[in-house]
Amino acid sequence: MDTKIKFLYLSEPDMIRAGVKNMDQCVAAMEDLLLTLNRGDYMMAGVNHNSHGAQVSFPDNPQFEDMPKNADDRRFMAMPAYLGGKYKMAGMKWYGSNVENKAKGLPRSILMMMLNDKDTGAPLALMSANLVSCYRTGAIPGVGAKYLARKDAATVAIVGPGVMGKTSLLAFLSVCPKLDTVKIKGRGARSLNAFQEFVKTDCPQIKNIIVCDSIEDAVKDSDIVCVTSTAPVKEIDFPYIAEEWVKKGALICLPSAARFDDDFLIHRCKKVVDNYKLYEAWAEEFPYPSYELVQIIGSKFTDFLHEGRISRDEIVDIADIINGKHPGRENDDEVIVYSVGGMPVEDIAWGGTVYRNALKEGIGVELPLWDIPDMA
Repeated sequence: MDTKIKFLYLSEPDMIRAGVKNMDQCVAAMEDLLLTLNRGDYMMAGVNHNSHGAQVSFPDNPQFEDMPKNADDRRFMAMPAYLGGKYKMAGMKWYGSNVENKAKGLPRSILMMMLNDKDTGAPLALMSANLVSCYRTGAIPGVGAKYLARKDAATVAIVGPGVMGKTSLLAFLSVCPKLDTVKIKGRGARSLNAFQEFVKTDCPQIKNIIVCDSIEDAVKDSDIVCVTSTAPVKEIDFPYIAEEWVKKGALICLPSAARFDDDFLIHRCKKVVDNYKLYEAWAEEFPYPSYELVQIIGSKFTDFLHEGRISRDEIVDIADIINGKHPGRENDDEVIVYSVGGMPVEDIAWGGTVYRNALKEGIGVELPLWDIPDMA
C-alpha cells in the first residue's frame, strides 16, 4: 500500500496568484454554494449540523497571569464543515482575533484554512485564509444584490469602510452594472481615506465618491445599503437606521448588526437570510433573545418568530429565490433586508476553488506529512 501523504501549503501571495481576489468567480462560487446548502449536501458542527463554529472567549478578570482578557473581538474560533456538491471535501478555518493587532500593522483576525480528504481525513492543503474569508463574506451580499437589488441600482452606501466594506462593494459592482456612486460613512479619517483610495484604484466603475457625516446621510437616496462596521456589545448601541431614511426599493445588506424599529422589520420589509438553518442553530445555542449576542439581523427575525410576531414563511431563504421556489423582488418599491451570517462551508467553497486553481497552475509548496505513519 502507498501510505505517503503530502499536502499543499499556500501563502497569501500564493493565494493571490491562484485567484483568491477574483470577485466574479467568488460570487459564482457562493451562488453555487447556497444552492448546495439548500439541497442539504453539507454538514457543519454541532448536534444540529448547522453551527457557525466553536469559540474560545476569555473572562473579564482572568485569575491567571498572562491569560487574555475579554475585549471586543478577542477570541479564538474554529469553524469546521463538510461540503458536498462539486467540492466533496472537509475543512476548517481557525483564527485568533484581537482588535489591538491594528496598532501593530496586523489584521484584527489572522486566519488559516485546512482542507481535508473526505474519506481518509488526510490534509489536502493548508492555506492563508484572510483573503478567502473576506472575499467570500463580501460575495454573499453580491449574490443577494444579484437577485434582490433593483436592476437600475446606481448608488450604494457603505457604513463601515473597512475590509468587509471593500469586498462587499467589489461584489456589488460585479453584479450591478449601473452602480456608479458610493456613499461612505466611517468613524475616522484613516479608514475613510484608505477606502477612497481603494475605490479610485480598484473600482473604475465608480464615478462619484461621497463621504457622509451621518448614517442618515449615507442611507438616504441609496439603492443598496451595506453595514459592515464592528458592532457594539449592546443592541441599543447598534447603528440605527430609521425607516424614513430608506429609499423605496432599497436593498439593505447586513453582514454586521444594525438597529431598526420593530414595526418596520415586522410589517414593511421582506426578510431574507443566507441560510435559515444557521439562524435556527444560533437560536438553540444562544437562547432567546439571540440578536444582541449573535449580532446578525437574521437572529432578530428568529427572535420575532419566538415572540409570535411573525410566521416562519415570512423569513425567506435566498436559495429559494435563486431556484424559483419563492419570489425575489416583487416590485421596484419593495424594501428588502438581507441577513448575511457567515458559514464555514463558504470558506471550503472558495478555499477549495482557489486550491484547485493552484493545483492546475502549479502554485504553492508541496510539504510531506509522512512516507509511512509511525503508529498506524
